[in-house]
Amino acid sequence: MTDSIKPVRVDSWLWAVRIYKTRSAATTACRAGHVRVNSDRTKAAQTVKPGDEVRVRISGFDRILVVRQTLSKRVGAPVAVTAYDDRTPPRDPVAMVAVRDRGAGRPTKRERREIDRLRGRDDQLG
Repeated sequence: MTDSIKPVRVDSWLWAVRIYKTRSAATTACRAGHVRVNSDRTKAAQTVKPGDEVRVRISGFDRILVVRQTLSKRVGAPVAVTAYDDRTPPRDPVAMVAVRDRGAGRPTKRERREIDRLRGRDDQLG
């Protein structure tokens, strides 16, 4: 089997294509529920193969990546970009501004949902 077809752990692939700086950071993101493979929450040991859609929540925004090539070893940035198709919609600069009054306290569940809607987050990603 060639390396580009062999299934690879999702945490290892996210580290190899430079989405996360360390493999342990990728593993932690999987444990926290910030990584989905084909719209299902995933564990770090789940494998990915070409054609799988990987959604990653980074800094409050989702990145949608479609696996083109599986990599198990970290590669340079020019090679890493060729291993996936980035289907992340462009960010709207206006949507990123959610302003609350200073000292207003912790946002309620309703206010958090409104802020998430403003930022364009999926309700299902949590």
